[in-house]
Amino acid sequence: MTVLIKRKILENHVSVINMIGLHETDLNPSVQVIRHLVKENEIHAFIFVLRLGQLTDVDKMGIEWLQRMFGDKVLSFVMILFTYEREEECDNIIDELKKNPVLEKLIEKCGQNYHICSKKMNNQSEMRELMDRIRCLFIDNKEQCYIIEMYNTVLEDLQNNEYQSDKSSGLVRSQPLQTSSQSEKGGKQKLFAEQLMRKLHLEDKLKTADFLQLTGHSESHEFCTVEKFAQTFLKKLLMMDYRAKCIKIKQNYEQNHTQQTENELCEDVEDDFNTLFDETAKPAGETDKLESIHLMDAQMAVFYCADSSLKQLMVTKLSQCQFALPLLVPNPFTQKIEFPLWTFRQINKSWKVIDVKGQTFSKTQPVYKAETPMVAFFRFGSVSSSKSQLINSLINEKHNTFFHRNCPGSSRSRELMDGVVEIAWYCPSGEETDKFPDCVAFCNLHGDAGENEKQLNILTQMASVNVVILPQLNRNDNSTTKIQNLYKDSKPLICLFTESDSALKEIRKGKKYKMGLKDRNQSDVIEELRGAIQNGLSSSDSSSLFKLEDVADKSHITVDEKIDDDCRKGKDAAEKMMSLLKNKDLTEIKESFLPCQGKLWHQWCLKNKELHRPTLGELQKSDNIEKKQSCKKSEMLKIRELQHTSVLSEFIQIFIRELNSKERNEITYFLKWIGILLDDFTTETLSALHHEYDKKWSTVLDLKKKPDKSQQMKGEQDELERISEKLQAATFGLEHILREISQIYESCSSVKKNKKNLKLNFSSLPGLAAKMMMSGFPLELMDGDAAHVPLIWVTAVLDELIKKLGDKRVFVLSVLGIQSSGKSTMLNAMFGLQFAVSAGRCTRGAFMQLVRVSEEMKDQLKFDYILVVDTEGLRALELAGRSTRNHDNEMATFVVGLGNMTLINIFGENTAEMQDILQIVVQAFMRMKKIKLNPSCMFVHQNVSDISAGEKNMEGRRRLQEKLDEMTKLAAQEEDCVLQFFSEVIAFEVQNDVKYFSQLWEGSPPMAPPNPNYSRNIQEMKSTIISKASRSSGITLSQFKMRINDLWSALLNENFVFSFKNTMEIAVYRRLETKYSDWTWSLRSTMMSIEEKFFNRIANGNNKVQKNDLLAEMKTTKEEVEKSMKSYFDEDIDKDILCQWRGRFETRIIDLHDDLVKGTERKLDEAIKLKTARENLDKKITQYENLLFTLSKELALSLKIKGTDEQVLKEEFDTTWSEWVTAMTENIPPLKDFDVWDDVTNILSENQELTLVVERLHLKEFQTIPIRGNYDDYILIQKHQGLPGIFGYFLVKKSKSLNPKYHESVKQLIQKIIEETKKIMEKSPVKRQGYNVSYIQEITDCVQKSVEQHQSENQKYKLKREFIIDLCLYVCDIASEKFTECHKEYRETNDLGIYLEKQKTQYYNVFKNYCRGATTTTILIDFICSKLEPSILQDIYNKTAIDVAAQMRTEIQSLCQNRSNLEKHILKSLAEKEDFEQYIQYIHQPKEHFKQFIKNEVDKYFIEQNEKILNIFKGNLEQKGQILSNAVHAVTVEVKNKRGDGNMWFTSFTQTLTDELKFTGEACVDLREIEDLDFLGKHLSECLNEMMLKLQKNFTRIGDIKMENCRMKPHKILTDHFCECCWVQCPFCKAICTNSMKDHPGDHTVPFHRNIGLNGWYYRGTTNLAICFCTTEVSSDRYFYPNSSSDTLPWKEYRKGGPEYASWSITPDNSELPYWKWVVCRFQTDLEKHYSKTFQGYGEIPKEWRKQTKNDATGCLDKYI
Repeated sequence: MTVLIKRKILENHVSVINMIGLHETDLNPSVQVIRHLVKENEIHAFIFVLRLGQLTDVDKMGIEWLQRMFGDKVLSFVMILFTYEREEECDNIIDELKKNPVLEKLIEKCGQNYHICSKKMNNQSEMRELMDRIRCLFIDNKEQCYIIEMYNTVLEDLQNNEYQSDKSSGLVRSQPLQTSSQSEKGGKQKLFAEQLMRKLHLEDKLKTADFLQLTGHSESHEFCTVEKFAQTFLKKLLMMDYRAKCIKIKQNYEQNHTQQTENELCEDVEDDFNTLFDETAKPAGETDKLESIHLMDAQMAVFYCADSSLKQLMVTKLSQCQFALPLLVPNPFTQKIEFPLWTFRQINKSWKVIDVKGQTFSKTQPVYKAETPMVAFFRFGSVSSSKSQLINSLINEKHNTFFHRNCPGSSRSRELMDGVVEIAWYCPSGEETDKFPDCVAFCNLHGDAGENEKQLNILTQMASVNVVILPQLNRNDNSTTKIQNLYKDSKPLICLFTESDSALKEIRKGKKYKMGLKDRNQSDVIEELRGAIQNGLSSSDSSSLFKLEDVADKSHITVDEKIDDDCRKGKDAAEKMMSLLKNKDLTEIKESFLPCQGKLWHQWCLKNKELHRPTLGELQKSDNIEKKQSCKKSEMLKIRELQHTSVLSEFIQIFIRELNSKERNEITYFLKWIGILLDDFTTETLSALHHEYDKKWSTVLDLKKKPDKSQQMKGEQDELERISEKLQAATFGLEHILREISQIYESCSSVKKNKKNLKLNFSSLPGLAAKMMMSGFPLELMDGDAAHVPLIWVTAVLDELIKKLGDKRVFVLSVLGIQSSGKSTMLNAMFGLQFAVSAGRCTRGAFMQLVRVSEEMKDQLKFDYILVVDTEGLRALELAGRSTRNHDNEMATFVVGLGNMTLINIFGENTAEMQDILQIVVQAFMRMKKIKLNPSCMFVHQNVSDISAGEKNMEGRRRLQEKLDEMTKLAAQEEDCVLQFFSEVIAFEVQNDVKYFSQLWEGSPPMAPPNPNYSRNIQEMKSTIISKASRSSGITLSQFKMRINDLWSALLNENFVFSFKNTMEIAVYRRLETKYSDWTWSLRSTMMSIEEKFFNRIANGNNKVQKNDLLAEMKTTKEEVEKSMKSYFDEDIDKDILCQWRGRFETRIIDLHDDLVKGTERKLDEAIKLKTARENLDKKITQYENLLFTLSKELALSLKIKGTDEQVLKEEFDTTWSEWVTAMTENIPPLKDFDVWDDVTNILSENQELTLVVERLHLKEFQTIPIRGNYDDYILIQKHQGLPGIFGYFLVKKSKSLNPKYHESVKQLIQKIIEETKKIMEKSPVKRQGYNVSYIQEITDCVQKSVEQHQSENQKYKLKREFIIDLCLYVCDIASEKFTECHKEYRETNDLGIYLEKQKTQYYNVFKNYCRGATTTTILIDFICSKLEPSILQDIYNKTAIDVAAQMRTEIQSLCQNRSNLEKHILKSLAEKEDFEQYIQYIHQPKEHFKQFIKNEVDKYFIEQNEKILNIFKGNLEQKGQILSNAVHAVTVEVKNKRGDGNMWFTSFTQTLTDELKFTGEACVDLREIEDLDFLGKHLSECLNEMMLKLQKNFTRIGDIKMENCRMKPHKILTDHFCECCWVQCPFCKAICTNSMKDHPGDHTVPFHRNIGLNGWYYRGTTNLAICFCTTEVSSDRYFYPNSSSDTLPWKEYRKGGPEYASWSITPDNSELPYWKWVVCRFQTDLEKHYSKTFQGYGEIPKEWRKQTKNDATGCLDKYI
């Protein structure tokens, strides 16, 4: 490469040294080579060739290399030669230089010495000019060349710099720096590292988070491209696939196999044969070009580029794969030796040893702390035998622990591994086959030890035995001195000679050995070597034990933990915490330092379960449940107060402070250090306790085999239990610290104040946990020790997570299986997580961890994270003695319910082992089916011996399917349902949803590596999960939070399915109801506007209205609503939940549309009938109007000569008008007013005494008959009808002395009669025919007949006369209001006298105008205006009513959403008013109360928002004026075009306004004489404008608007909108079903029920009103009397009480509204008086209830509703 070539260029004889690409090759020239080159040749110029317009990274490296190797002075000898391909490129070189400042700066550094020539360099003129420029350069340098003296100066500078660097670091050299090996090697390694990292695309730092996210990169390939190596290698490593070290880099692999072309292949057979004897070696340069990247170099490149966390993860996974780990690492960039101590911190090693007594015991220690012998291997020079392969044979001949030259991926060139020291531990298994009796560390120095003195010195100092490999021992070699020193040392030394075949020879007893390796049997060599090492180890003293941490004390090395500030700070903070634990008893530490999570938390959990499961406590059937519940809650609050007042230890204070003050990277270090130091602190004690437990357990097992040892057995079992408790107390990890913080938060939340000594607000604690989750730490979801979910804490953490990340979508993946079946290991391998997996630290409870989905995968998946939930094993040994079956059922149900997918992990092939877990799992899925959750599942069958046999897999699947079906039948019996097959429970395909896994280890632990087939199975499983997950949208974090809440709340109750309440569905359904309210309002408001239009048509004479007309008018709105619905159901974030109700709501909207059309059609038909009924009257009116117009005109003309004094005219007109009206109505009797109460009194007195009727009327008691507390005053008991027997203190409805059944029967009778009489009122034709006393007679007859029929069916009691009278008075009171209103409307439209009196003003104006000489046209115009005015006003009122109602829906909070929201505001209003009578109406007549409340809200709005209403009214007025003005103009133009007259104009005008106003098309006079239509139009427009202005002035304040003139009042519009829903009430507490649909499918439900005493329930045999809630009772073992019968029924079976009970879904719930507790306390006296009962005895109000304030009561409404 550096050979001198002499050439003739033009007339010049030139010597050329080709150095192109020299800086890019692996074989950089040594210092000696360059020195020789410069010494032998004087260099005139260095030609640096560049492509014109480009400056690549390689080019930059070239100039840097030139400057580094030859010094800065070389730049004055550099000529930059730009080459081009096309001539036009060289025309704009100046512009190119200006564009590239780096290039411009380079030329400037080289003294502007550059030239341009063709790339082919065949242009003689260019070459001549180049030679000229070189001459000029030579002259500019004062005819001086680059000579050896210049180069020597460069070498001296390099030596001085290195010496100064070493001196500053404390290094004292024993001899002066040599110019050869070390600096040359360092530069070469740096250059190689830079090149390799570019090839591997490792320019940026590798971050842990990038490799722990879910990517689409496949890790299953044997080959990978150069740029994909890092990702492929790390992914395989994270999945514990040791084939990560077998990856072949595709590009180089293909190059090596495609070098030989077809032209090089021999065709002749003889030539082909002769090639066998040819020399096969290729020149070095050619070989190097074909050399592939050494896999270990690539691994080290990844290691150098990884961040600290990723390095630690890499080394941890390498250890799990039983690979050697980097111990001392020369940094190619700094030339310093680095000790990555941090990377070893999470590695533990376990082994078994046999003591002198022959007993085997286990040891588990972190490797950084383990003190073991260490055997150091190193070599001098180049040897033929592989040192690494030799070590592998010593410790594990089946696995390449140390990578060696014969491994896949190895190559001849290796740079970055030179000088690296790797370490591995041999761990014995306590068997006779162990290679060594104790744990031994093996260190391997890669490369020539002579060139790596620092590493060699450290190893030989710390080793117990040194093993050196060398080709031969020559006294003149540099290595001889080092070996001599080792020989003199007291430590054992074993010399292995690769060129000798001698057997093992002991030179000094137990200390020095030598042995040959050449041509010897490998087994013999290994056996002899192992024996020598064992002898050496046995002869070494204990002081030579190796401890990893001690390496950090050695000089000349850099320790990662010391130079990383974040790591150091994290360690300091963690050590400060740990210093507080010194000299403390581990079993007492948690009680002292973490007081909130111990007994107090466990007591609270127990109380909470008793609260939800009354049968678990001390409740008896006669106890007051609510009192007990209140006491329980008080006790729980006291526990929270004790937690709150407990001392906040300094330990926790430091932890919180550090977590709150540090950056994310520092937090990660801090938390890891805490975990490391805690493990270190607890390991020894836990190990001893486990050993003690095992020993005691063995004793118990032995005693079980012996008879008559019961007393001794009990003592031993008690002792075993004591050890178990100590074990639990001694277990102390990071999860316990976080658990303490969770309890600090929950206690502070409960007492609503900060904890003493807590320096920050407790509300910020969940944010710290959320940050931990975001950093990759798991969060405890269920406390495994208490078997309880800290719901307040988990909810708060998820809320903080949502704040920080947004409400991201997650796919929840949970896992279930028996203990120690490899669940956590599987998840860790699949996603690179860090769930605890060691046998001594099995998962307790449940933990969740986030796995981010990469951007590339988000196109395939519909969520942002996978949320992995790992759980404790079912049938856990730690739960022995507890109710394991119940606990396992709870855990399985909880986990299955949480997961979008659940992995069921089965270990082994024994179906008997599977049976219990399968039944639990099947039962959990069956429960999900019942509560309409649809998770998916996959079965993972681990530790299967031979999964390659397809037939065996099929057989296994068949057995599993049969077992699942069998378990389904068993679980169905427990869950009280009929199912035969597992596929009926959940969508399950046995072919695709069952996976078989190889056993985890490839051999026997502890030296066995993970089975690569296991990793392949993991990858296949992961791909299947992703494939299935891609079809799911997951759930949002907020939905996940609600799901946790719902599942745990249901699990706290005994009957999960009965108790489950899907809060997420409820929330989504409420939003849907609000949208439904908007859709229905759109339809209703549109239909009301259409009604107005058609009413105008009918009034104007169009008596034909068809259904199609209404459908056509509604079409647009209907389509808009349907479009809005489709968009909502298709695009809403919760569309997957909404889909279940889509069909129902679409059908309901269609039904509502059809109902509105039918209802409007009925109204219009009624209007047509009314119009038809008064046709004769209308004809008379028309005649009279024409006559009156003529009479007015004639009167005016007759008086015109008398003058036009206003007063005179008025008096004359009034006199004459009275005569006209009298004459016109003399034969028509006027309609009389009526008094309903006179008619009622007369009718009732026909059958009853008049005095009694009058008395009952005046007493007004009839007004409360439907809502009375009891009906004692109305009932007479027949003789010989006694009371039924008393069955005990059970709940029953109402009354004190009479059979409750009678009262219930009377109440039902009243409700029935009220409904029947209301139907009679609706049918009465008062609007068409006016009032008639027969209508009242019909109503009272209905009452009388219904009571008589009731009496005939119930002969045990008799209803008094007072009852019949009061009931008649009540229904007649309703009828009175309705009939009066209808009759008033009838009179106004049918009484001719009234009608004519209203027209008087119009005709007076006609008369007055004629008197003043106005023309007929002008008078007609004024007359039209006067006729239009009332019609305009009526239309404005009607439209304003609709608009105001719409405005109120958006502005009044109580009316802006759905019916539930309205009810919440009603309850607030009731509390504010504190009116008992209104409460009673709300409870017993909710619909009437709702109507009244809406009316009150509307009235209040009119008072408070009068300006807005006035503006709406005036806006409608202005809009109507514009419509009229446009109509006048359009009609005038149209009639003029048709050459029509006044009559045509008037007819056309009335037709135009047919839909807008009530205005008939008949004129009072003949208008044919009007020809000036422009005048007509203009004058009418002016008149209309004047009229509209007058109307605007008439309405200047809200009092001017008379809303009673509206056809539909705003409150009536809103009432119809909100009250067309379900009004069925809970049979126990009278809570109203909140469904917005009337006659809806499914059960009636309500979010919160009430105290049933509000409805009059009491304890039979007492006068004690009940204080319990039906939601509490349904979870108890108590009984009630359905329908006040004599037969009892368990509350849990309330649906069997009859139809009214069966249609209700009442979920057990302890979160009843405090509101109703306050109501009971506030109105206790009123309730007792109303129901004639007392809240005493069994109905005594708990004192805790009285603590509720009004603010508490109203405040809780916003929280719960």
